[in-house]
Amino acid sequence: MSLGDIWAIMRRRWYFMVPLTLLSLLAGGYLYRTIPVSYESQSSVTLLDSRAVAELAPTFGNPLSNAGGSLVVTADVLIRTLQSGDSAKELRSRGVTDRYTAGFAPDADSPLLTLSVTGTDRANVLRETATLTNFAGEQLKVLQAASKVPATYLVQTAPVVLPQTPVSQSKSRYQDIAAVVIVGFVGAFLLSILAEGVAVVRRRGRARAGYVPRRRRARPSERAPRGVLVRRLDATTILTGYLVLAFFVPSNLTLPALGGVGTPANVFALLGLLWYLATWLGGRILPAPGTRLPRVVMCVLAAAVLLSYLADATRDSSHEEVLGADRGLIGLGVWVALVVLASAGIQERSRLETLMRRLVVLGTVVALIGYYDFFAATNIADSIHIPGLQSSTAGISAMDRGSFTRPRSTTAHPLEFGGMLAILVPFAVHQAFDPVRRHAGALRRWAPVAIMAGALPLTVSRTSIIGVFIVILVMVPRWKPQRRWAAIGIVLSSVAGFKVIIPGLIGTITNLFASFLSNSDSSTQARTVKYSAIVPYLGERPWFGRGFGTFTPDLYFFTDNQYMLTLAETGIVGLVALLALFVTGIHQGGAIRRLARTESDRELGQAFLASALVALVISATFDALSFPMYAGMFFLTLGAGGSYLGFIRREAAAATVPAPRKPSETQLPQLAESR
Repeated sequence: MSLGDIWAIMRRRWYFMVPLTLLSLLAGGYLYRTIPVSYESQSSVTLLDSRAVAELAPTFGNPLSNAGGSLVVTADVLIRTLQSGDSAKELRSRGVTDRYTAGFAPDADSPLLTLSVTGTDRANVLRETATLTNFAGEQLKVLQAASKVPATYLVQTAPVVLPQTPVSQSKSRYQDIAAVVIVGFVGAFLLSILAEGVAVVRRRGRARAGYVPRRRRARPSERAPRGVLVRRLDATTILTGYLVLAFFVPSNLTLPALGGVGTPANVFALLGLLWYLATWLGGRILPAPGTRLPRVVMCVLAAAVLLSYLADATRDSSHEEVLGADRGLIGLGVWVALVVLASAGIQERSRLETLMRRLVVLGTVVALIGYYDFFAATNIADSIHIPGLQSSTAGISAMDRGSFTRPRSTTAHPLEFGGMLAILVPFAVHQAFDPVRRHAGALRRWAPVAIMAGALPLTVSRTSIIGVFIVILVMVPRWKPQRRWAAIGIVLSSVAGFKVIIPGLIGTITNLFASFLSNSDSSTQARTVKYSAIVPYLGERPWFGRGFGTFTPDLYFFTDNQYMLTLAETGIVGLVALLALFVTGIHQGGAIRRLARTESDRELGQAFLASALVALVISATFDALSFPMYAGMFFLTLGAGGSYLGFIRREAAAATVPAPRKPSETQLPQLAESR
């Protein structure tokens, strides 16, 4: 279905589009006039160790020198106390009637708390923030008094940032207005498409009965229309547009009304899902047969996310957590769109192969940008500014490890950069070996492999090295001995080349693993502390979690582990759904290899298996699905694996059906001569 077809449907069904669109615009205008502007004021306090500890060297009696990480647990207890129902009642009696929050300061490893109050009266908000700040110190004293802590060992609170002048918070207001307008327009659009689908079904029924309506009767041939609007769209074209936006618009640039999930690529994916629904409801496309598995698993994940959303609604969650849960639903819609478009929307194998080649080529360009970041000691994404978009993460700068700058290209973090390349390298290797592409020349086939694989060590992270090691471990043993030993020699020579070209890089990476194995790495120790800190949250809501998208770093802390984050947000049910995604990707790769009739298809199945196994393992090293580009590539490859499996199954089924005999091959009955 082309854009012109969609426009024609909207014009024919104007009685749905015009009234509902006008109603949504009027509702948006009404909300704009009636929803008051809210203001937010913040203050920051830190916990100071007791006087007895402060007198010890090397602080020399300075209490501010003892605002260390040893009080993180105490700060967590204080935050929980401030968020309790008893504290809310006490604050209400003191005049704090507006919504307030208490949590760790963003990106702070020390016991630094941020207190905020949001309301519609600017002066009252400032007064309530001062009351909340004083109340936090009082509650800390009450907690210690209840435990009979001696006076010399009392932990104190010290204001670091006094209550700030309230500033207007128009983002949530515009989000509500945009949501109403979007829901109204999308509802009108879907109703129009549904009405058109019903009309198509009726016309087909009349055609079977022999009735030909006047508008369908033979007419003189006309010249076929040309232009962008009448050009046929397919899922490969839609997904290519998504890839271009995902790779070349930095993932921290988002639409202001949608927050962190409002990247242009995500919005485009949601529009692509609407296009698929319109094409499907209009009777122009049917889901590709044999590709149901990834969509079924996505339904399981969607059920887990919706259950966690309901679980979040049953507790006293903060306004920020509610917004996080809403953003989580939008992110889920993007993932569903990618899986549906890749698995059900692609009807021809050649178009799927085109999509995978484009995926590898665009990933290679992103890797080249990473080379520039590494050798120029900068981040090129910091200099990209697009009108209408704003950065969803403040304070992003070049990250160093050792004496090397860790590149992130257009991604949000070096870990996302390395993880995304690790799941794409297997497909680059397959395309390099594919005999169908021998005409492309060795440079065009092997350059993506060398560029993407070579960019992985530049991130100076264990995640990237683990990812490339898994790719080698899964793919190389399946090759023939001649190719296998050649690959091992290339890997060893590449390590030697890195050692010569970039002195110190291999040693830095080796030290990372050595410190990890000896448990002397500060990064590993920090993650271990977070694992123990998240256990209480897991115990509170073990089955459905606190709500998908609510365990944000600005309210809690980074988990650096997708499985722990999934347990906290969606509980055991969500963890099972996540593992089902990874297992499905591995199963699809193995099934493609088992059913394939050519060596190229067998290697393609092994590539899908390696990619899914990389995602399974490295998800334990960082909160993978929190990064939009990495998550998009994972779900896109998951849907592509389901689509390839459908093609392989149909080809295998066609091969088992005997071909019909030609008339000349049919044996004629022997006739006996009558006497």
